[in-house]
Amino acid sequence: MSDARLRRYNRFLLLVAGLGGLLYGVDVGIIASALPYLQATSGLNAEQLSVVVAAVLLGGTISTLFAGWLADWMGRRGLMIASGAIFVISIPMIALAHGYGPLVLGRLCQGVSAGLIGVVVPLYLAECLPAATRGRGTATFQWLLTLGIVAAAGAGMYFSLRVADVAKLGDPKLLFAFKDQAWRSIFWVSLPPGLLYLLGGFGISESPRWLYKRGRREAAEAALRRSRTPEAAQIEMAEIEAAAAADGARRGQRGDSLLQRKYIVPFLLTCVVLSLNTATGVNSIIGYNTNILIQSGLSDVQAHWGYIIFTLVNFLTTAVGMMLVDKRGRKFLLTLGTAGVVLSLAWTGILFLHNERQTVSVVAAVRRMVTPQGLQLQFTPALEKHLLAGMTPAQARQFAGRPASLAVIYAYGGFQFATPVLRSDSASKPVVITRQDSLPANGVVAFFSDPFSNLGQARRAPLVIRQAKLTPLPSESNGWIAALSLYFFMACFAIGPGCVVWVVLSEMMPTRIRSQGMSIALLLNEAVSTTLAAVFLPMVGEYGYSTVFFIFGGFTVIYFLVAWLWLPETKGKRLEEIEEFFQRHKPAEGVESSA
Repeated sequence: MSDARLRRYNRFLLLVAGLGGLLYGVDVGIIASALPYLQATSGLNAEQLSVVVAAVLLGGTISTLFAGWLADWMGRRGLMIASGAIFVISIPMIALAHGYGPLVLGRLCQGVSAGLIGVVVPLYLAECLPAATRGRGTATFQWLLTLGIVAAAGAGMYFSLRVADVAKLGDPKLLFAFKDQAWRSIFWVSLPPGLLYLLGGFGISESPRWLYKRGRREAAEAALRRSRTPEAAQIEMAEIEAAAAADGARRGQRGDSLLQRKYIVPFLLTCVVLSLNTATGVNSIIGYNTNILIQSGLSDVQAHWGYIIFTLVNFLTTAVGMMLVDKRGRKFLLTLGTAGVVLSLAWTGILFLHNERQTVSVVAAVRRMVTPQGLQLQFTPALEKHLLAGMTPAQARQFAGRPASLAVIYAYGGFQFATPVLRSDSASKPVVITRQDSLPANGVVAFFSDPFSNLGQARRAPLVIRQAKLTPLPSESNGWIAALSLYFFMACFAIGPGCVVWVVLSEMMPTRIRSQGMSIALLLNEAVSTTLAAVFLPMVGEYGYSTVFFIFGGFTVIYFLVAWLWLPETKGKRLEEIEEFFQRHKPAEGVESSA
């Protein structure tokens, strides 16, 4: 095959795999854009909407658990095609839905698709790309994943502006019809890349390592020749055969225990990296970015534009990381990125700590507002004045001439919740707290919310206000400084952990356990993410943003030490070289090429 045809095929392979990342990002971000209009027009109650939102999490968890086994059974390419088909089917199911059941089923399919894509695409890229471009190629998945998040946020901004224009016409029926069209259109927009990903799957070769494991040597060599020169394909084929022969000899001699160094060390190291990657707080900072910026001093509109900038920083700096990962190496980018994340989290925490020292508790006053039906809060300047009535003169002076924010933590039984951070200068609608709207709709959602609490008891428990804190809002300039600090956080994360984690996940695992090991590591990653999402707002309400940022920073310090001391450099190494390294060396020594 000519060099030009090799380049064209490798670009096509990266395009197809990148579209998988795009779909993964869309799955993550699209509901935030569609939910306000779905809530306004679908007729679903709060319990049903919570299930619609959580269905993706459930589908993703289930499919991640089985994705490794499916990839071994039907092949990497076959599972990529299946994941694309499930995504394509999910879009019309959601966009044409007129009822609760089709919406939940469609969102479940979206979650199943995302879980499969998150495992099989990095796995496929690791096994198919040449060693010299494997890092950049796998990082393409993350780059287009961030583009999917940007696209979802952009769609939300576009329709919010259109809805505002229609609202000015003063026609309630027209506004209702447009909102109904808006959430359906947001989902329809994601269909074309899904179709391209599905069709592209039929044009790529199966993984040569999967083919060889199935005894199809000639097909494996043919697959290698589609992306490599004949000489490189021959060398890599010989290494695959040698690794398989050595693996078979070890199995015959001592049963090839999965507790060997070559299996257990990379598996544990990958699990630690995946868990710490989420423990940086990145998902919470992305998910609650607008709330964080509002609390830091920006207005509602400024915070929403700040979030758009935030997603663009993520997208652009991921591209920088993608270009550097094969030049400077995984270890370099990961240590550089985590060091920057620690600095940004510490600085953001200090900014919030300075203002949160002026926080006063108003829990007694808020408790007196509770009725048998629940609690209704509309945080106006008048309510702020009422809550400050019992303060000392020194405390009252801190709030003089300044708007304030109010955060309330409440519970029904063992389930704890937090209101959004309310501002006294924002004409937002009242926050209504009731048992029906607060508690999970069913046992499945309750398990993912808090597996240790009893839903039956919570449905009989009274409303308890555990904490209510009033804080003077900082200046707008403080808000923009905090925004810049978060942009620096996102840039450091994207160029380091965000870009490198998919590469580490896919290339560190030995061939025998790669697919199932990746599934377990990603499942652990999702468990950490779910836990942080559940505790983020209650922790903020109880301890403030500063404490939460410092905790995230502490986890990232551990992440930096793991990357610096124990993560081997795998730049430019074939998978068989990396696997053999863990048989012979300690991770901190680095991978030496056998070529």
